[in-house]
Amino acid sequence: MTTTPISTSTARPGRPPVVDLAAWQAARDELLVREKAHTRAGDALAAERRRLPMVEFDGSVEVVGPDGPVPFLALFEGREELVVYKHMWHDGAPHQGQCEGCTLWAWHLKDAVYLNARGVSFAILTTGPWEEVAPFVEFMGYTQPWYSVRGAPAPVGDDMGSIACYLRDGDRTFLTYATTGRGVEGAAGSFALLDLTPYGRGEAWEDTPDGWPEGRGQCWYWRSDAEGNAGWSERSRPVPQWTRAGATPVDTLGRVGEHH
Repeated sequence: MTTTPISTSTARPGRPPVVDLAAWQAARDELLVREKAHTRAGDALAAERRRLPMVEFDGSVEVVGPDGPVPFLALFEGREELVVYKHMWHDGAPHQGQCEGCTLWAWHLKDAVYLNARGVSFAILTTGPWEEVAPFVEFMGYTQPWYSVRGAPAPVGDDMGSIACYLRDGDRTFLTYATTGRGVEGAAGSFALLDLTPYGRGEAWEDTPDGWPEGRGQCWYWRSDAEGNAGWSERSRPVPQWTRAGATPVDTLGRVGEHH
């Protein structure tokens, strides 16, 4: 294997410079120092998060699931801790018209076995009426517990498109943490992997070197049409839906009853 650096002037446009393994390792080690500092900073934030106060609320508030109305307390399934993702909902919209962002998070959280092993339950809450939510859950093939929190007060039914954490002490229930904005990104392992790649997520807001492929609109690749073309259009769906049986091309993202 050569140890002579290859001139960066030979690099193709839109590609990282080409060097030998020793030069790559040196650059990698330099970045590693900053990566470890970032990890330790994250650990410190998590420690502060564990020291946040909490707020008590009424755990008898009813939510609706496959077995009908149940108290919110039941979502703990006997465990002490509960994490929920709050899924936005567009009333009356067909499956392809539901939120592509919330689909992304829910798809990454299909299996909570490791949370359960740690004594943490998981559920997805949405403001959609259960009669609409149930067929959507079946179509997507989701196995997580889903509940409609339509009409439920905060901190159960507020701030859709977020993650919230709860603790119980017997029959008493408490809100301990909730995300805002991009705080939900921790749920999507695909984002962490894309951030390791040369081209990243491919979104316009990213800081990329000159000559890199131009970024597109935020979240552009969360939807695609039947041919796999990423983007938002009347014939696109949230990307995971194309793996579902019966996910045929569509003509509208409108509400149920509009032309198809």
